[in-house]
Amino acid sequence: MALSQLQPFSIIAFPSRQKLAENSRITLFSRRPLNPCQHHPLKKNLQKLSAVAEETSAAAVIAEEKEQEAIVRYDWCEEWYPLYLTKNVPDDAPLGLTVFDKQVVLFRDGEGVVRCYEDRCPHRLAKLSEGQLFNGRLECLYHGWQFEGNGKCVKIPQLSESAKIPESACVKTYEIKDSQGVIWIWMSHKTPPNLEKIPWFENFERPGFRDISTIHELPYDHSILLENLMDPAHVPISHDRTDFTAKREDAAALFFEVTERTGRGFAGRWGREKDRSTPNYIPNFLRFEAPCVLQNNREIIDKNGEKHYFSGLFLCRPSGQGKSMLIVRFGNTRKPPLLLKLFPQWYLHQNASKVFEQDMGFLSSQNEILMKEKVPTRQLYINLRSSDTWVAEYRKWMDKVGHGMPYHFGHNTISLPETPAVVEHAPAGFVANFSASQPAKGGIGSLHAPNPANRYFRHVIHCKGCMSVVKASHAWKKALSVAAVISTALAILISGRQWKVAALLSTSLFLAGIQICSTIIAMNTTNFIRTHRRL
Repeated sequence: MALSQLQPFSIIAFPSRQKLAENSRITLFSRRPLNPCQHHPLKKNLQKLSAVAEETSAAAVIAEEKEQEAIVRYDWCEEWYPLYLTKNVPDDAPLGLTVFDKQVVLFRDGEGVVRCYEDRCPHRLAKLSEGQLFNGRLECLYHGWQFEGNGKCVKIPQLSESAKIPESACVKTYEIKDSQGVIWIWMSHKTPPNLEKIPWFENFERPGFRDISTIHELPYDHSILLENLMDPAHVPISHDRTDFTAKREDAAALFFEVTERTGRGFAGRWGREKDRSTPNYIPNFLRFEAPCVLQNNREIIDKNGEKHYFSGLFLCRPSGQGKSMLIVRFGNTRKPPLLLKLFPQWYLHQNASKVFEQDMGFLSSQNEILMKEKVPTRQLYINLRSSDTWVAEYRKWMDKVGHGMPYHFGHNTISLPETPAVVEHAPAGFVANFSASQPAKGGIGSLHAPNPANRYFRHVIHCKGCMSVVKASHAWKKALSVAAVISTALAILISGRQWKVAALLSTSLFLAGIQICSTIIAMNTTNFIRTHRRL
């Protein structure tokens, strides 16, 4: 399609320099000049786009300029962030997590209460997430200091029995809340937690509502993840035949209707343009809520006149530069079909993982280009009204609040990270290569090299259900291997023909079981490669 055929999403004036100068973190960029060649086809097409832009009424331009200048007060610390699924918090070990590269550790104390500390020991700054739980206390494995409750240090092995533990030997704590099966963290130590900011999802409280919840660690920025999740246009193409709903022949123009814009986000209806005229058609309703919550809801009335509620909930935690963690929850009030009940939960989790794997290469490269170009998305994207409305709305929202974030890429503005990305160190050389080739086994001994492209490290280690399936499959595979060897030996040693047949038949069944276990393990530890790229 020629560029001249594409309609720009909107004609937006840059915010005034006086307004932007009020905050040094917001940077204004002008467009880079095009190639001066007079007959360059791109230049001709852009001239046509400019002609269309000039026809836009002055009133519309002024109104949108005022909207972009409406920078709102925002502090990323004064927000609740989705930390983890409550059911997946480990019972016997601390869990290290990050929010905008701020390191925290989550664990259950002796009473089963979930606690959250800063992930560093006040003694010599060792990571507490590398420690262990000892009688309900969190112990630093460097020198054995133990902490409990609100971060109080209760044991220092190197002190004499008569010595008093210093009052400063305590660890900083974070306020957390368990709401609707999710652990939320309040990042500010200056402002008391605002409980009204914890999101509440009405559909999840409806009678008969069932959901499947998964968690995924992803190697790109949370803003790119949110872009991807609020982009329905890519689903038929990128996820073609991944399930029964995505088909590339269904790709079509979409309609979008923004019904709400605030400093906390935006909301609106959307659907396929050709479906708008369908009688009793109810479109999807999307809502983005600061700092990182996206939900897509739909109501469907069945042939019996009963209304059913469907929800796709995406909680996108900004782990840090170039990394994010997603809690995704799909659910509805409709009774699931019998066929769906036959599939185990771990299998459905693997299919969900596959969906995010299919986009991972695109989004990682997008992240790389944004960091390399260092310009607002307006200068890089070609947003279409019929596919990219929510993406443009999100980046414009970033223009309003980005000054209160550690870094951001807005539609017209950006602020780059002030500190370099945190890099976790892994084993080097041969050990790292060998470990990465066998991620589910943990490599040699206790060493391992986390591989963000591998499903085991992105999902399984964060899911108790899938982890138990992998462990059970390994155990069964070993047991069946031993049984296969024994039955084969018996088939060789015994003389009776019917016993030989029985032993060989048993061996065949054991080998089939081994193959099933191997397949389950492979599904949970795969490095995703698109089918058309396989050689």
